[in-house]
Amino acid sequence: MPNLNDLNHWWGNDLQVSATGDLDLSSLTDRSQQRILRRLLTNPGDYLTHVEYGAGLPAYIGEPAPLAQIAGVVRGQMMLEDSVLATPEPQVNVTAIANGISAVIPYSVAPAKTPAVLSFSLTV
Repeated sequence: MPNLNDLNHWWGNDLQVSATGDLDLSSLTDRSQQRILRRLLTNPGDYLTHVEYGAGLPAYIGEPAPLAQIAGVVRGQMMLEDSVLATPEPQVNVTAIANGISAVIPYSVAPAKTPAVLSFSLTV
C-alpha cells in the first residue's frame, strides 16, 4: 500500500481543518485507524454499492455480549483493510463494560510495519 492520504475524519465528528484553513489530511496510522473504525461501526448494507462492507458493531450494544464472536468479527474485518498487516496478526481484546463493549487492538500498519494500537468503547 502506498502512503495515501484521506481527509482527516474520525467517526461521529466533523472534518478537520488544518492550520492554514484547508481540509486536513490524515496518513499512515491515523488514516489506518480512521478507516478501521469506520468499517467496524458501519452496518453491512449501509453502502448501496458495497453491501458487504462493515462489521455493524453497534448492533451488539444492549445485547448479551458474545465477546469471542465480536472479537472474531473485528479481526476478520480488520484483515480486509489494506493498511493492516496480516503478520503479525492483530490482537483483538474485547471486554464488556457497563452498557457496552470496549476494544483494545494492537496491530501493525502497512507498509511501514509500524506498531499501532486502536482502542475504542461503544455504549448505549
